[in-house]
Amino acid sequence: MMSLGVEEENIHVDHGFTGTNRTRPGLGEALASCRKGDTLVVTKLDRLARSVLDARNIADELTRKGVALSLGGSIYDPTDPIGKLLFNVLGIVAEFESDLIRARTREGMAVAKAKGRLRGKQPKLSDHQRKHLLGLVDEGEYTRGEIAELMGVSRTTAYREIQRRARVTTPGPLQ
Repeated sequence: MMSLGVEEENIHVDHGFTGTNRTRPGLGEALASCRKGDTLVVTKLDRLARSVLDARNIADELTRKGVALSLGGSIYDPTDPIGKLLFNVLGIVAEFESDLIRARTREGMAVAKAKGRLRGKQPKLSDHQRKHLLGLVDEGEYTRGEIAELMGVSRTTAYREIQRRARVTTPGPLQ
């Protein structure tokens, strides 16, 4: 970004977020800091948004504010028909890439699950430990915090097991 002429204090980065999420702190800060006459510099359109709709909405918001948009060093001009076409094509490509990544991830997870490699998060307590924890709750001699400490789990885990039993044993509404 600095090679594109952006000063370091004006660089906003979203660590741990993808372009598919419109509500990103760095994007919000960048858009909020833009004033009339400014230029928002983005390395590639897919870093700004991963859907045509989001890209269009962001570009429209910038246009309303009088802010130019630079994509990899080239200024996007919303009044130019060719610029508008290229922007939309780049948006479609970004959305397509996002959809491909999502599809590949789902396929990979399905293969891993079929091979028994993807089992999800393992329970903190075995069935025996869970029954023991619930038995201690029923006895009423210890607080739930003390039970969690005795079982070597967090209070959240103990409460979750108690709530899980309450959901299973509580009858639902009559139909």
